Amino acid sequence: MTDPTEEIPEVDYVEGTGVPVRGNDIDTDQIIPARFMKVVTFDGLGEFAFFDLRFDDDDQEKEHTFNEERFQDANVMVVNANFGCGSSREHAPQALMRWGIDAIIGESFAEIFAGNCLALGIPTVTADHETINELQQWVDDNPDGKLEVDVAEETVRYGDESVSVSVDDAQRQALVEGIWDTTALMKANRNAIDETAGSLPYVDS
Repeated sequence: MTDPTEEIPEVDYVEGTGVPVRGNDIDTDQIIPARFMKVVTFDGLGEFAFFDLRFDDDDQEKEHTFNEERFQDANVMVVNANFGCGSSREHAPQALMRWGIDAIIGESFAEIFAGNCLALGIPTVTADHETINELQQWVDDNPDGKLEVDVAEETVRYGDESVSVSVDDAQRQALVEGIWDTTALMKANRNAIDETAGSLPYVDS
């Protein structure tokens, strides 16, 4: 029986403003450089998201949407192809989440990165190249414009437009049914786990 104190929120819909991050094959080292991973917890990682793309060797700002004032409150990121490739570091989606990202719309995602996002309740939804380019341009032109990501219905609404997106079936089910946080699920079902473990002859009680 699930403990109500361990209730996992359903993530069937995300609403907010967008931030475009253009470029294919943006890997996890670009999302969070390795030198910022020497932490005990993930707290504070958000300020280092895309750090080497945002700052030069003298810590002077470079051109990047994460540096722009108009995108500072954005919570929906719009990216291109193969986003999150490279190493499997979970620090990458952790940094994005702590920067304020609640959902990511892109052409495609590295499988492990998408899985790590799912573990945080962050939907990674996909659309074709043309749709993403148009959406990025709209977000650029309308930084205060509202984006609506409907995970359950697999649509994104913005301005007067509504476009179809794809959500991996397993991801959609986990998010919509509130079963994406496996750690919380295990905690919520601790008694059942203990009972099962106790009935196994090869588990030392």
